[in-house]
Amino acid sequence: MSTSVGIDPRGPRFAATITTALLLVATFLGLVGTSPDAASATLAQRALDPGFLLAAVLAALFLWSVVSPSTAPWGVLFRRFVKPRLSPPSELEDPRPPRFAQGVGLFVVSVGLALHLLGIPWALPIATAAAFIAAFLNAVFSLCLGGQLYLLLRRAGLLGRTAATT
Repeated sequence: MSTSVGIDPRGPRFAATITTALLLVATFLGLVGTSPDAASATLAQRALDPGFLLAAVLAALFLWSVVSPSTAPWGVLFRRFVKPRLSPPSELEDPRPPRFAQGVGLFVVSVGLALHLLGIPWALPIATAAAFIAAFLNAVFSLCLGGQLYLLLRRAGLLGRTAATT
């Protein structure tokens, strides 16, 4: 990859650090809120559960990062306040795997949200815990599970295909 194209790899890791903290809180709130009793709670109670509300905000942030990564809040914070204090990165990263990873996070959290609204007990904290584990691995060890999935799917020819010219 050319060094003139790409993103600072520390940006997604910064975003994963903030996301990890928020997902940990969402998981905790899901465990102590209506999620374990979701089947007996009303739809309104499930929708107003603090864990659900925080997970919905996180889903919106994941969606924002997929649709417009250059304006997503954690990226803006990184570029404005953190990156100027760092030395230039030794190499740049392809932005497609981190963007795909945000989509995976969106999918996982959205499934938990939907199942929670349907009254499935434990769905919300399980989904946020799964997303937490992935974000934690990225934040602490720079291991992006969504990015690895992207690369695996690309190698298998399921992503990144271009239309064949005839």
